[in-house]
Amino acid sequence: MAATRATATAAEPTGCGHPSELWRLRWPQTWRSSAPRLPLPPPPRSSLAALWLAAAPPTAEEQAPDPPPVAALGDDPIREWILTEGKATQITGVRSIGGGCINAAQRYDTDAGSFFVKTNRRIDPSMFEGEALGLKAMYDTKSIRVPLPYKVGSLPTGGSFIIMEYIEFGRSRGDQSALGRKLAEMHKTAKSDKGYGFYVDNTIGSTPQINTWTADWIEFYSKHRLGYQLELISQRYGDSAIYEKGQRLIKNIRPLFDGAVIEPCLLHGDLWSGNISSDTNGDPVILDPACYYYYEDKLIGSSTTDGHNEAEFGMSWCAGFSGDFYNSYFQVMPKQPGFEKRRDLYLLYHYLNHYNLFGSGYRSSAMSIIEDYLFLLAA
Repeated sequence: MAATRATATAAEPTGCGHPSELWRLRWPQTWRSSAPRLPLPPPPRSSLAALWLAAAPPTAEEQAPDPPPVAALGDDPIREWILTEGKATQITGVRSIGGGCINAAQRYDTDAGSFFVKTNRRIDPSMFEGEALGLKAMYDTKSIRVPLPYKVGSLPTGGSFIIMEYIEFGRSRGDQSALGRKLAEMHKTAKSDKGYGFYVDNTIGSTPQINTWTADWIEFYSKHRLGYQLELISQRYGDSAIYEKGQRLIKNIRPLFDGAVIEPCLLHGDLWSGNISSDTNGDPVILDPACYYYYEDKLIGSSTTDGHNEAEFGMSWCAGFSGDFYNSYFQVMPKQPGFEKRRDLYLLYHYLNHYNLFGSGYRSSAMSIIEDYLFLLAA
């Protein structure tokens, strides 16, 4: 996701595509149209939101890739870690690689192998701490390949960095069938006894994502997902119409979950095409997570032990999942009745987030989902 936010009058968003095209990609409607291991200390829960709301659009200088770190070891925590805890004795090369519009990214080649490094000169380590914990949680499921995080820290001139395993990507996004199967295995494996949320707040793109542990799923999703995005839209754009209708929807969504037994399981949280690849063996790789423990949906009375983790498909309009992907996924996590009435609820979270990130070009898609649900629920 890009870091630059458009004004409220912008017509052309910067995200996965123009809303007129994204609308056709929505689900078809069935009702009205060796390294040290983490954990890392949690950041203050207010810091991400304050930073996001106060942030001005980055300048051209801030958007430019970070320069290579200085050579002096004591002034460069990245080189210092690589040459000590990273077990390297020599850095043979540093080169910039694609890191998106939010962070700069470099590959460090050494005599002990390569490392992937992301830096951000505007944001403190809390964003990368959340990413590292998410990567480690997914890595520990031993299901789908993710880069192992090694180190998060502050830059001496301001900002932060994360060092992680470097994975050489293959020439394609890999086998969609294998991606679906391995993603389902991760959902099936990773559970939480703490409820819904995550160990720290993190980000979705550059938007804060609040992950306060909550016992009730509907309360968590209403308050910390839909409600929080609506609050940001109200504060940033003064859009009272979408805020008021969104709040009406939040108060009336519980019937959409009738008949479901809800249990938490781990999500990547931001699974779109830019966060999916494959390694040189063709095995799927996912990266840049916005992890939290979501729910897996089980129908009361069903003999199926594991149900469909619906929410991971919230970015499906931007992911390019094929039929082979879905077929393999549902063989491991069978699709449950009732999903068709809930699936746009997960899309809505990401449309609201794109509105916050990229401006009003995504407003009509979000408002349409809200109004469809208000009609369905007679709310």
